[in-house]
Amino acid sequence: MSELPRIRPAVASDEAAIRACAEQAYRQYVELIGRKPAPMLADYRAQIAAGQVYVAASEQDELQGFIVFYAEGRHMLLENVAVSAAGQGKGIGKALVRCCEAAALRLGLASVQLYTNAKMSANLAIYPRLGYVEIARRSEDGFDRVYFEKTL
Repeated sequence: MSELPRIRPAVASDEAAIRACAEQAYRQYVELIGRKPAPMLADYRAQIAAGQVYVAASEQDELQGFIVFYAEGRHMLLENVAVSAAGQGKGIGKALVRCCEAAALRLGLASVQLYTNAKMSANLAIYPRLGYVEIARRSEDGFDRVYFEKTL
């Protein structure tokens, strides 16, 4: 297995690469869902400015993936995680999720919560393998979402 990427806070100059990664990672779901998933519509500029985005970068500083998370009450909300096509299968997504969990622990938060679209079957399978338990299903903003939580 190759060396895991360096994970660092995103900076403004990362925005185009983050948006391109999100477009590539989520475009396969547009037809299935019937419209662009929320991560394709996110205001990454504002999220980067708020310190909510972290990127996984190669030794050459090429973006391999990113994650968006922030504290919300007693838990960390993992809002979005995406891995580039070139970064698939290298443990980058897991490393990004672990980064979020470590940040939650540093803040003394009790858990990490996340949601995914009910039609994203791959995600529904991945999160339980990472220790997340389904806690709710809701329709919000026109999306059918499945909520997961991992107690830390």
